[in-house]
Amino acid sequence: MTSNPVAETVASLMPRAKEELAELVAFPSVADFDQFPRSESEGAARWVADALRAEGFEDVALLDTPDGTQSVYGYLPGPAGAKTVLLYAHYDVQPPLDEAGWTTPPFELTERDGRWYGRGAADCKGGVIMHLLALRALKANGGVPVHVKVIAEGSEEMGTGGLERYAEEHPELLAADTIVIGDAGNFRVGLPTVTSTLRGMTLVRVRVDALEGNLHSGQFGGAAPDALAALIRVLDSLRAEDGSTTVDGLTSEARWEGLQYAEEQFRQDAKVLDGVGLIGSGTVADRIWARPAVTVLGIDCPPVVGATPSVQASARALISLRVPPGVDAAEATKLLQAHVEAHTPWGARVSTEQIGQGQAFRADTSSPAYQAMADAMAVAYPGQEMQYAGQGGSIPLCNTLAALYPRAEILLIGLSEPEAQIHAVNESVSPQELERLSVAEAEFLRNYAAS
Repeated sequence: MTSNPVAETVASLMPRAKEELAELVAFPSVADFDQFPRSESEGAARWVADALRAEGFEDVALLDTPDGTQSVYGYLPGPAGAKTVLLYAHYDVQPPLDEAGWTTPPFELTERDGRWYGRGAADCKGGVIMHLLALRALKANGGVPVHVKVIAEGSEEMGTGGLERYAEEHPELLAADTIVIGDAGNFRVGLPTVTSTLRGMTLVRVRVDALEGNLHSGQFGGAAPDALAALIRVLDSLRAEDGSTTVDGLTSEARWEGLQYAEEQFRQDAKVLDGVGLIGSGTVADRIWARPAVTVLGIDCPPVVGATPSVQASARALISLRVPPGVDAAEATKLLQAHVEAHTPWGARVSTEQIGQGQAFRADTSSPAYQAMADAMAVAYPGQEMQYAGQGGSIPLCNTLAALYPRAEILLIGLSEPEAQIHAVNESVSPQELERLSVAEAEFLRNYAAS
């Protein structure tokens, strides 16, 4: 990184950043309070609020959102007449999944092979630290040249929409000229990237009932309708032979025209086992950024250990459907529910329940803020030109903000590059990326203030 005062300041702050990220990662702040203590999420929220107060933020508040979680808000005034920038991150995290699969404890930040490991290190507690680093660097080098609002969400990973609904009920709170979403990531380490599109998503719970109660498979199997077998058939109907998503009425032929993703690189990033093929058709970028994708997230059925010889009376599954820009998530939900009902065999009773939804997003990359970010990235990543990529994941708040503030420019950056393995075991963050992106954000705020 070329030497400049902002970069030097960020570099000097990295030991503190590691300590702070360790403190924040230590909270198991999973916003699923049936499985994780609410107190851990509340503790993480208080940590963020205290950090904002320590940086001179005003009006710091823990916002009780309609889904029963808390988002953290703060306002840092800038010079009179300056523009306003909203910085977003979220402090809630995915569950650790199989803790035995972690090399080191998931809620204990651990340095290994030049990376910092821990749940939320990249997604998105690292984003909170990135915002703090950028602001501290500016304060140490002439001051923050814009008004800054920070919002740290408490339930982004759950998709329950608490912050979206709160923002709709309080539209003045998050109003800004530009919004920086710190929950995306570079295409790969060292390649500066802004995310220009996000797929939307819907979560649907499916239940199939066929019998009043389980039956002995020897006495009744072969004639009694098996709810688990019926559910398996329904789930199988959601994919074509090549693995492409096939929801009746949902188009799956779109093309991605931007940055491409080589298949071999994708296999390596996704850790696909030797001899196992990729699914779907078209380019990898088509499949993960421009087309719908269904995933079965879980099935309620007897585990292998302890299973009895029974025909199952009922079975449930949780289905995620990612939808690309141009597809309305609400309409996709209706199509998914109709497909499930139409493909349930043997007259078994089926019910569906939507439990989460978010719209897809497409940014206006021709806006002045994008040029300001490109210039900032050139400082933070010497010799590299900023790239535009899609992201298969969803950030439902983006469309809410775009609807509330149609004149605001929205940029997506962050720490979730492929090696970060977000949502998987052994999630990690590159401290070099944290440092460079903090510099980039600081330089962006300077550039944008002057534009």
